Amino acid sequence: MSSLITAMGQRTPTISHITQEQIKDIGGVVELDCSVQYAQEYPVLWMKISSGRTSDPLPISTGPTLIIRDSRFALRYDPSSSTYTLQIKDIQETDAGVYQCQVIIAISNKESADVLLQVRRPPVISDNSTRSVIVSEGQQVTLECYASGYPPPRISWRRENNAILPTGGSMFRGNVLKIISVKKEDRGTYYCVAENGVGKGTRRNINVEVEFAPVITVPRPRLGQALQYDMDLECHVEAYPPPAIVWIKEDDERQIANNQHYSVSHFATADEFTDTTLRVITIEKRQYGYYSCKAINKLGAAEAKVHLFETVVPVCPPACGQARYSSATVTDKSVVAFLLIPAILFFNR
Repeated sequence: MSSLITAMGQRTPTISHITQEQIKDIGGVVELDCSVQYAQEYPVLWMKISSGRTSDPLPISTGPTLIIRDSRFALRYDPSSSTYTLQIKDIQETDAGVYQCQVIIAISNKESADVLLQVRRPPVISDNSTRSVIVSEGQQVTLECYASGYPPPRISWRRENNAILPTGGSMFRGNVLKIISVKKEDRGTYYCVAENGVGKGTRRNINVEVEFAPVITVPRPRLGQALQYDMDLECHVEAYPPPAIVWIKEDDERQIANNQHYSVSHFATADEFTDTTLRVITIEKRQYGYYSCKAINKLGAAEAKVHLFETVVPVCPPACGQARYSSATVTDKSVVAFLLIPAILFFNR
């Protein structure tokens, strides 16, 4: 009988059961069981091994006693099954990691088993993701987006107002979005969206600014106006960076400046769009002809022509105020009457 007891006493302690991997939400509760055999005379410990700190484990308990002072942790011991149950309440993101049950047999000998605790975490977009880019038309653009969280987040790309992506379609999945040869139409806001089913997900707005040479459109390339009245010549300029804009009178190739005969104004409607207007004031004979609006930036230049020709009847607008004929003046009512007389005669025939 004594030999049997001695033989039993010589059995090596073993861990007969360890809880399988656990996946929990933040704020939840988890219980980790470790059942041991033949370990009545040996220390049993729970240790935490954090990611990146495998060489520096944190002791949590020894035997039935907690070592750490944290009200979220509790330990139960069931003598009938020799089970040590570690309970964690109000789980935090920092609780994720490997929990190791150890039976210390000798200084250089131990029995151990691990259980991995994963904590579901909403996505967080990493700092090494693209924030914004400025690129010249025709170059390649690479947008990168990475996110942490558990489960691992899925990354998708969209454009503002669900516009079509340069890669085709309204959505692209993957960490890297490549635009092989960027066009000015590709500029705008791109959304990197990270989702993993925890929370509402998150997104980063990435501004893609495309530098391109000026493009000019003329809404009215031919304009007529009577002598001594004003007329506005207009050009719409699209360019980035914003260009230098000038107006030139074609017959003498001189740049027009603000004076008593001309007024030049520029109005930026967006970073890439500028409306420019040349007002020809109190038109004289010599001011009829062709005018050019020219725009230039570091990527190129463009120009467009507007033809101003003489008419008999004033055009309103802008000829809605007083027109000056030498020392005489003609009011709005005179202009209206002048325009209405032919119509009255026609209907009274």
